[in-house]
Amino acid sequence: MIPIPSKLEGTEFHLYKLEQELKPLGYSIGGNWDYDHGYFDYKIDDKVGYQFLRIPFQAVDGQLDSQGTTVSIGRPFLLSHKYQIGVDDNVHVWNRTASFNQFSEPVDADASFPPEYMDLGHSLVKELESVLAAD
Repeated sequence: MIPIPSKLEGTEFHLYKLEQELKPLGYSIGGNWDYDHGYFDYKIDDKVGYQFLRIPFQAVDGQLDSQGTTVSIGRPFLLSHKYQIGVDDNVHVWNRTASFNQFSEPVDADASFPPEYMDLGHSLVKELESVLAAD
């Protein structure tokens, strides 16, 4: 995990509006959410495991599954997961995300992050800062 300091840390947004802003940029709400916190994930690559820019958020009021919930953005970070090869390879699921979330445990949940994607991660955070600062 490689933290990337950001001007967005501590900034509050309505979760629905935040989701509407981030989805067109390629972000999705990660599978590791709970009622009081979650993550927006941007998949950078998936050739050798999965590399993500992860944007954590915490509920300020309400729960994430409630309408009108406000969330606070945490420190973005780069994350690399290496998944087991061959685990449930014969599973045929239309939703690719569900297939790796549900059936494959990471071999290394905090694998080293490929250096060639470091600049991209920083650029993605800068893009988020400019898009969300306009709100």
